[in-house]
Amino acid sequence: MKTALAALLCTLAMPAAAAEATFNMRVLTPETALRAAQAALASCRSSGFQVAVAVVDRMGVVQVLLRDRYAGPHTIDMASAKAYTAVSFRTSTRELADATQAGKPQSGVRGRPGVAAVGGGLMIEASGSTLGAIGVSGAPGGAEDEKCAAAGIAAIRDDLEL
Repeated sequence: MKTALAALLCTLAMPAAAAEATFNMRVLTPETALRAAQAALASCRSSGFQVAVAVVDRMGVVQVLLRDRYAGPHTIDMASAKAYTAVSFRTSTRELADATQAGKPQSGVRGRPGVAAVGGGLMIEASGSTLGAIGVSGAPGGAEDEKCAAAGIAAIRDDLEL
């Protein structure tokens, strides 16, 4: 009887023991985030654009923020908001801008604090994991901001893939 009771208790405890209490996740190192930001800034500079670049971690918290000499004061907040938006919604901000136009089902997203539904924010992903996002602001349009952000990701791509 004691053996059967012990076996029953062990069986009941197994699902609880099998469920993990913690999990592991990959995050960008500050050095990697800085390299991405520097590459994005350099890409925009080579095109004659003065911008700000923000890299956020997978939770949307800023890891790196760079502003070029003559980038407008608004570019700091916009770059951060673009990176935050990309990682929060797990999509590029250009795609989110299209999906949230007036009259579309997701249009209410634009009213959320901190959301920037305009091109220039891209997710940083590797091996199926979201690692963070990069946002650029200050080029003459979201498409140009996005090109610079993509250059930042390209600069660290080989280091991210397993």
